[in-house]
This record gives sequence, C-alpha cells and structure tokens, in this order.
Amino acid sequence: MLVDKVSGAYFRRISLFWIACITLSFGYYTLLMFWPQSIPYQSLGPLGIFSKYLMDNYYTHLYFGYWLAWGLHLAEALYSIKVCSDKGITNVNAQFKWVFQTFLFGIASLWCLWSYEPQKKDK
Repeated sequence: MLVDKVSGAYFRRISLFWIACITLSFGYYTLLMFWPQSIPYQSLGPLGIFSKYLMDNYYTHLYFGYWLAWGLHLAEALYSIKVCSDKGITNVNAQFKWVFQTFLFGIASLWCLWSYEPQKKDK
C-alpha cells in the first residue's frame, strides 16, 4: 500500500472495500441522474423501489444532491493539498496522487491522509 516511506513522498491507496463501495454508489447515482430508463427497478428489490420513488417524487433534489456531492469531493481534493503541506508531503507526484484519490473517493482518502504521522526529524 505504501508507495514511498520518505515523508516528502508519502502516499497510501485506500482499501479496495472503499474503492468498490464509492465507485458502485456514484455509478448507480450517475445512472439514476442521466440514464434512469436503463435501471431495472423491479429487479433490485427494495433499492429499486426506493430509487423509483425518489426519481418520481424528488428528482430535483437528487439532481442538486448529485452535483453537491461532486462539489464536496472537489473541495476535499483542494483541502488535501493543504493537509499534504501540513504533513510535510512535498513531492509533487505524491501530492497529485492524494488530490486525485481524494477527488474520486472523498473522505475515505482524507481519512488515510489525516492518519499519517510523519517521522520527527532528529536535530
């Protein structure tokens, strides 16, 4: 998981569990927003019934929520730049990886970044 243990180039990929959960959730949400006719609501059981209800009655709320979620991911990605700086991660490649991962996976990535404790330098 660790690409480099040097504090200036630290990066850690989030777990496959979070990658799968967030990718599937956002993928489903994207289908709901832009291709709702492609979803087999009846085959999805309670999730399909609930999704169809929300689409029929609260589409505008879902639409704004979709873009709000992407906006929050963008804000988290920008915030990760500051956290990288605060943690002493100065390598541009590592910073880019953190920003990109945080944009895609949000708080799951930030959690990994927040938990990183750089080694103290001896004086």
